[in-house]
Amino acid sequence: QVQLVESGGGLVQAGGSLRLSCAASGRTFSNHAIGWFRQAPGKEREFVAATSTSGGSTDYADSVKGRFTVSRDNAKKTVYLQMNSLKPGDTALYYCAGRLTAYRGRVYTTHGDYTDWGQGTQVTVSS
Repeated sequence: QVQLVESGGGLVQAGGSLRLSCAASGRTFSNHAIGWFRQAPGKEREFVAATSTSGGSTDYADSVKGRFTVSRDNAKKTVYLQMNSLKPGDTALYYCAGRLTAYRGRVYTTHGDYTDWGQGTQVTVSS
Protein backbone atom coordinates (compact mmCIF):
# COMPACT_ATOMS: atom_id res chain seq x y z
CA GLN A 1 0.00 0.00 0.00
CA VAL A 2 1.13 3.55 -0.72
CA GLN A 3 -0.10 6.92 0.45
CA LEU A 4 -0.50 9.41 -2.38
CA VAL A 5 -0.57 13.20 -2.30
CA GLU A 6 -1.33 15.29 -5.38
CA SER A 7 -0.13 18.85 -5.94
CA GLY A 8 0.31 21.36 -8.70
CA GLY A 9 -3.26 22.21 -9.51
CA GLY A 10 -4.49 25.74 -9.98
CA LEU A 11 -6.20 28.24 -12.23
CA VAL A 12 -4.86 28.63 -15.76
CA GLN A 13 -6.10 30.21 -18.97
CA ALA A 14 -7.05 28.09 -21.94
CA GLY A 15 -3.96 27.13 -23.90
CA GLY A 16 -1.81 27.18 -20.80
CA SER A 17 0.08 24.41 -19.02
CA LEU A 18 0.26 22.83 -15.60
CA ARG A 19 2.30 20.01 -14.15
CA LEU A 20 0.69 17.87 -11.52
CA SER A 21 2.72 15.79 -9.10
CA CYS A 22 1.75 12.68 -7.21
CA ALA A 23 4.10 12.06 -4.29
CA ALA A 24 4.06 8.66 -2.65
CA SER A 25 5.17 7.26 0.65
CA GLY A 26 5.78 3.59 1.25
CA ARG A 27 8.52 1.14 0.41
CA THR A 28 6.81 -0.51 -2.55
CA PHE A 29 6.23 2.49 -4.80
CA SER A 30 8.32 1.05 -7.63
CA ASN A 31 5.98 -1.95 -7.70
CA HIS A 32 2.90 0.22 -8.09
CA ALA A 33 1.32 1.12 -11.38
CA ILE A 34 -0.06 4.66 -11.20
CA GLY A 35 -3.03 6.23 -12.88
CA TRP A 36 -4.48 9.70 -13.13
CA PHE A 37 -8.22 10.25 -13.07
CA ARG A 38 -10.39 13.33 -12.99
CA GLN A 39 -13.88 14.22 -11.93
CA ALA A 40 -15.81 17.30 -12.94
CA PRO A 41 -18.88 18.49 -11.03
CA GLY A 42 -21.90 16.37 -11.87
CA LYS A 43 -19.84 13.88 -13.87
CA GLU A 44 -18.38 10.48 -13.19
CA ARG A 45 -14.70 10.00 -12.46
CA GLU A 46 -12.87 9.32 -15.72
CA PHE A 47 -9.52 7.91 -16.71
CA VAL A 48 -6.88 10.39 -17.87
CA ALA A 49 -3.49 8.66 -18.05
CA ALA A 50 -1.56 5.75 -16.60
CA THR A 51 1.97 4.50 -16.29
CA SER A 52 3.43 1.09 -15.57
CA THR A 53 5.74 0.44 -12.62
CA SER A 54 8.86 1.30 -14.60
CA GLY A 55 7.29 4.07 -16.65
CA GLY A 56 8.08 2.18 -19.83
CA SER A 57 4.42 1.76 -20.72
CA THR A 58 1.82 4.52 -20.70
CA ASP A 59 -1.75 5.03 -21.84
CA TYR A 60 -3.99 8.03 -22.28
CA ALA A 61 -7.62 8.87 -22.71
CA ASP A 62 -8.38 9.95 -26.26
CA SER A 63 -9.41 13.38 -25.01
CA VAL A 64 -5.90 14.16 -23.72
CA LYS A 65 -3.66 12.32 -26.19
CA GLY A 66 -1.03 14.61 -27.63
CA ARG A 67 -1.58 17.20 -24.86
CA PHE A 68 -0.82 15.34 -21.61
CA THR A 69 2.26 13.33 -20.70
CA VAL A 70 2.62 11.03 -17.71
CA SER A 71 6.05 10.20 -16.32
CA ARG A 72 7.52 8.89 -13.11
CA ASP A 73 10.70 9.10 -11.07
CA ASN A 74 10.87 6.05 -8.84
CA ALA A 75 13.90 7.39 -6.98
CA LYS A 76 11.79 10.38 -5.92
CA LYS A 77 8.63 8.28 -5.52
CA THR A 78 6.79 10.76 -7.69
CA VAL A 79 4.61 10.59 -10.77
CA TYR A 80 4.01 13.64 -12.93
CA LEU A 81 1.24 14.67 -15.29
CA GLN A 82 2.35 17.39 -17.68
CA MET A 83 -0.72 19.07 -19.13
CA ASN A 84 -0.34 21.34 -22.15
CA SER A 85 -2.83 23.14 -24.36
CA LEU A 86 -5.38 23.05 -21.60
CA LYS A 87 -9.04 23.52 -22.41
CA PRO A 88 -11.99 24.55 -20.26
CA GLY A 89 -13.22 20.97 -20.59
CA ASP A 90 -10.17 19.84 -18.63
CA THR A 91 -11.49 21.56 -15.52
CA ALA A 92 -11.87 18.93 -12.80
CA LEU A 93 -10.52 17.52 -9.59
CA TYR A 94 -7.54 15.38 -10.55
CA TYR A 95 -6.65 12.26 -8.59
CA CYS A 96 -3.72 9.90 -8.74
CA ALA A 97 -4.19 6.26 -7.84
CA GLY A 98 -1.89 3.32 -7.22
CA ARG A 99 -2.04 -0.41 -7.61
CA LEU A 100 0.53 -2.95 -6.50
CA THR A 101 1.33 -5.25 -9.40
CA ALA A 102 3.81 -7.93 -10.39
CA TYR A 103 3.36 -7.09 -14.09
CA ARG A 104 5.97 -4.43 -14.76
CA GLY A 105 4.83 -3.50 -18.25
CA ARG A 106 1.13 -3.35 -17.61
CA VAL A 107 -0.97 -0.20 -17.32
CA TYR A 108 -4.41 -0.02 -15.76
CA THR A 109 -7.12 2.27 -17.06
CA THR A 110 -10.16 1.43 -14.98
CA HIS A 111 -11.15 3.09 -11.72
CA GLY A 112 -11.75 -0.29 -10.07
CA ASP A 113 -8.22 -1.48 -10.85
CA TYR A 114 -6.74 0.82 -8.22
CA THR A 115 -6.63 0.38 -4.48
CA ASP A 116 -4.88 3.53 -3.23
CA TRP A 117 -6.09 7.06 -3.92
CA GLY A 118 -4.97 10.57 -3.16
CA GLN A 119 -7.25 13.41 -2.12
CA GLY A 120 -7.10 15.22 -5.43
CA THR A 121 -5.91 18.58 -6.71
CA GLN A 122 -8.19 21.07 -8.45
CA VAL A 123 -7.48 22.21 -12.00
CA THR A 124 -9.53 25.07 -13.38
CA VAL A 125 -9.12 26.25 -16.96
CA SER A 126 -10.71 29.57 -17.84
CA SER A 127 -11.77 30.50 -21.37
